[in-house]
Amino acid sequence: MLHHRSIKALTSAALLIVLVTMSFAAVSAMPAGGQSMDNAAGVWDATANNACGAPAASLLVDGLAGSTGSGSTVGPGGALFVTEAVAGRIVRIDPRTGSVTTFASGLPAGNPGIGIGGVMDVAFIGGRAYALVTLVGPDVGGSDVVGIYRVDSPNSFTVVADIGQYAIDNPPSIPFPYEVPSGVQYALEPFRGGFLVTDGHHNRVLWVTLDGEISEVIGFGDVVPTGLAVSGNTIYMAEAGPVPHDPADGKIVAFAPVAPNATEVASGAPLLVDVAFGRGRTLFALSQGDFPAGGPPGAPALPDTGSLVRANSDGTFSVVTDSLNLPTSLEIIQNTAYVATLSGEVWKIEDIACPPYGK
Repeated sequence: MLHHRSIKALTSAALLIVLVTMSFAAVSAMPAGGQSMDNAAGVWDATANNACGAPAASLLVDGLAGSTGSGSTVGPGGALFVTEAVAGRIVRIDPRTGSVTTFASGLPAGNPGIGIGGVMDVAFIGGRAYALVTLVGPDVGGSDVVGIYRVDSPNSFTVVADIGQYAIDNPPSIPFPYEVPSGVQYALEPFRGGFLVTDGHHNRVLWVTLDGEISEVIGFGDVVPTGLAVSGNTIYMAEAGPVPHDPADGKIVAFAPVAPNATEVASGAPLLVDVAFGRGRTLFALSQGDFPAGGPPGAPALPDTGSLVRANSDGTFSVVTDSLNLPTSLEIIQNTAYVATLSGEVWKIEDIACPPYGK
């Protein structure tokens, strides 16, 4: 359960990805050489080695306006699409050259005074882009619709689902104290011709059709749902975990859309914010980093402590690349990971998997 008593503290702790007090220092992104973490103890183990060598991390893009949220997807033509939440904009990025062009602008922008919100994520169905917008409604002093917007042209949009009103009319099925009636939606994932949406404040996953129908798929206690991935009929979800955000609470869980019952897949990485599949169904997750000892709700993770991790068959994680600064979103193209950050950067991490699925 989330027990914060201000929107800023609540939303920062709820999603653990947007904190206006965070330092926007440069990412060193030095490879970790395949460190592993003990799943039961939730501690890092730097003794393991990556038999196929260290992945290569390089800066692809900087200067984006991601300070209140930065989601991403792979869209038409294999391009990266990244949200600039504080600017109400979505950009298209060439994953080879890093060339950036504006794809859409004029969406509701995030409020820096709140510290999170605006265009949180983007996804495509049938070549059409859809944007997830949160924390812009009247309950937080805004005047826009919280929900899913269809991108009709570079500066024209249609609201296809009012998730904020649904959240107000349909409180979480597992009751707990919360501060924002419209919720804090984070991830948007295409599924069966519609979308799955995580709400990191109301601790649940919603199913949304293109006709605007909304229903709850599964509710949780205080786990802070974040990123999503889908394989067949199985849904994979990252959990950031509650304060104090122990590594053991950073998990990937899996569930089916019918009679869902979440099963733990892997745990042991702090503040998980996204999950994605690589080659050969290898499952990766993105960790924001370590929470400062004794830090209050809403405090940021320590600078440059984020990691790209790989889920192992024994339920543990192994570090692929560490020293990432405030990562928020993960995409994988072939054997290369692309990581968007709150500091307005996109990092390219090559050779993330060993043979037979890499190199």
